[in-house]
Amino acid sequence: MNLSLMLLPAIIFLFLALRTSGAVDTVSVDQVIKDGETIVSANGKFELGFFSPGSSKNRYLGIWFKNTSPHTVVWVANRKVPLNNTSGKLILGNHGILSIVNSSDIIIWSSSKASGTNVIPTAQLLDSGNLVIRDEMSVVWQSFDYPGDTFISGMKLGKNLVTGHETYLRSWMSVDDPFPGMYTIRLFMVTGKYPQIYIRKNSVIQTRLGPFDGIEFAGHPNSRHHSNHMYKTEMVITQKETYFGYSSNSTLVSSKSVMTPSGNLEISQLTLQNRKWMQDFSIPMDYCDNYGLCGPYGICSTDRFPNCECLKGFEQKDGPYDLNLVTYNWTNGCRRSIGLDCGPGEKFLKLSSMKLPDTQNAVFDGTMSLQECEVACKDNCSCMAYADPNITRGSVGCLRWFGDLIDVRVYSMNGQDLYVRLAASELLGSRSSFSKKYGIHIMIILISSAVGLGFAVAYACRKKKIKRHLKGNRYAFHKMSATVQIDDLDELPYFSLNEIVEATDNFSISNKIGEGGFGPVYKGVLEDKREVAVKRLSETSHQGLDEFKNEVICIAKLQHRNLVKLVGYCIHDNEMILIYEYMPNKSLDTFIFDETRRSILDWPKRFHIINGMARGILYLHQDSRLQIIHRDLKAANILLDNDMNPKIADFGLARKFVGSDNSVKTKRVMGTYGYISPEYALHGQFSTKSDVFSFGVLVLEIVSGNKNRGFTHEDHSDSLLGHAWRLYKENRSIELMCPSLRDSCIVSEVLRSIHVGLLCVQHHAQDRPTMFSVVLMLVSEGVLPQPKQPAFFTGPIEAVQSLSSANEYTITQLYAR
Repeated sequence: MNLSLMLLPAIIFLFLALRTSGAVDTVSVDQVIKDGETIVSANGKFELGFFSPGSSKNRYLGIWFKNTSPHTVVWVANRKVPLNNTSGKLILGNHGILSIVNSSDIIIWSSSKASGTNVIPTAQLLDSGNLVIRDEMSVVWQSFDYPGDTFISGMKLGKNLVTGHETYLRSWMSVDDPFPGMYTIRLFMVTGKYPQIYIRKNSVIQTRLGPFDGIEFAGHPNSRHHSNHMYKTEMVITQKETYFGYSSNSTLVSSKSVMTPSGNLEISQLTLQNRKWMQDFSIPMDYCDNYGLCGPYGICSTDRFPNCECLKGFEQKDGPYDLNLVTYNWTNGCRRSIGLDCGPGEKFLKLSSMKLPDTQNAVFDGTMSLQECEVACKDNCSCMAYADPNITRGSVGCLRWFGDLIDVRVYSMNGQDLYVRLAASELLGSRSSFSKKYGIHIMIILISSAVGLGFAVAYACRKKKIKRHLKGNRYAFHKMSATVQIDDLDELPYFSLNEIVEATDNFSISNKIGEGGFGPVYKGVLEDKREVAVKRLSETSHQGLDEFKNEVICIAKLQHRNLVKLVGYCIHDNEMILIYEYMPNKSLDTFIFDETRRSILDWPKRFHIINGMARGILYLHQDSRLQIIHRDLKAANILLDNDMNPKIADFGLARKFVGSDNSVKTKRVMGTYGYISPEYALHGQFSTKSDVFSFGVLVLEIVSGNKNRGFTHEDHSDSLLGHAWRLYKENRSIELMCPSLRDSCIVSEVLRSIHVGLLCVQHHAQDRPTMFSVVLMLVSEGVLPQPKQPAFFTGPIEAVQSLSSANEYTITQLYAR
């Protein structure tokens, strides 16, 4: 038989396989793409085809990221008209129009008419995820002009001023239905105004992002980090178009912003190696992100209670806030305490770290300096405030407000300066009218012997179910001091002791799932059937009020997929209880250090845990509302959910810090043997690099399956860190790997993880990388710097036990005063 005939079936099969798997990224005229066939971009990153969302049986034509977890659709063609079976087809006509037809050959969706008949059009799925139709000259239609609920690199959010066409995001109706939902996010930009972004529910503004500060839409520290390092943002304002967009600086990381059916803008990152989406943050992030909730001239802050107060020189329209009221309403906002007379004595009060007011009633001039802006505002009696919205170096720009200042808030970082016009007499003092009139009243309440009752009443102002909490429970704070701030717990649900007793079967020993320095932990089931972990302060615990407050303050204000979620709290007489989401797989140490269970964590799971921990710590150090040093990172404090996703827990020793890596010295060293850095153990100095050290120890423990504390080797007396260093120097790092990983390991990932771990445990803090560098090193394939000799190179880790020990798990060192 002729060889070509023998190979023909294989050639046909290969062609069909390539087509079905989406090896071709272009659709030609009259080519038919049937349900079940896909088109894949040349870089293999995006795929186009028919799909059913969630539990829906309907079929839609969409574009999605290929082979990611979870499955992520970025564009849907026929959002409003689904197919009810798998007989749909996609066809490119000779007029350059893409059409979806059903089983009756009826067109249910088509792209806009784009070109004449004297062209040969093609449709192509680009590497950016953009589906384009080309004629012989140019792109005549593209899917990026018609976004759905998802914004990715290369897209534009804005308006074509020539055609009037606007690009914006609209949520799905539900996770199972891509029909246009109630929520939109769109750029606000008209002539003479300044760009900002609104999230709306139908026509009602829910949240405002901005204004644009030259790098990002100001105010959210999370987005600033990603803009500076991973993405290049741009704001384009011309006579033809106005839009905001971004492009990626890395081929290894992708990003998406999704307008969810519930009205949140969720920003996530995808690392191309493990193909898993990791949510970075969600907007709105907190109570003060709700639009205009403090009314005109009101200012919102999450660091106090009540959250609203009036700007300096203003007073509440509806009278002062009354602590005896169950609810309070700031919708009407504030009015001036003393009216303006446009006299020469009027000046401007500088307010720092602010979210600048809504710019709808503001005018922008891009040619003025800040000094010129002040003069221009002062010369116009209707000008209420001014600011330079652009933070980029050497920039000029002047925003002037000619009406009420709406949606103002204060940030702990990344805010901007706002200059508010005040009467001359108002500038003599420095305290706000709220503070003058009611600060003493609040202070008396805080320090009075009835502080418990004051807390309960204030808590009632913020919770709908206060009657249930207060009924029959006049709880007292026998272990609480007058320094407790009302706003420490205002965002966190309160549970009565009766509810906790019922949930845990009266703290039954059969429900006990662990114990730490704080006290025992019990599994509980709440009335709404939620499973929770209940951490109860033990009477013999060396931790107490400070650690309890610290954990509540820190973790209640943090939200990240790799941090354990605090569900609520209970304080009743001497009982102090924290309620967390329940982690069914307990902690990391119960797997990697257990001879029988360690095989459950194969290498892909361990590498996923390493990456998740890194992202969680990066969030604490750089992206969270509160910059946090954890100080007690260890395997027992890494909890695992159903899918083995890591969750950092136990913030009792955490500390807030200001700046990047400023070192802080403490007289009380607390942490866990084997994980604390040498500068902290020996000199009481800690910084973000202390957490980096602990992370490095964790990485080496995860790879090896050995505890750093108490590690011994038959051939030498090195610590685990020293053993890893010895193997690295001899080019034998793979021998550090736990034997149970031999069948599942990816050698390059194992070696890279060991290398990164060694970089993190270097003796001197300045030699260790930042967590941002660690995250990039783990997902990249570039050359890594050479590590230096690690700390605690020789001898067992107990060499640092000259410190006094509080218990088996933590250490405490007291210095003489």
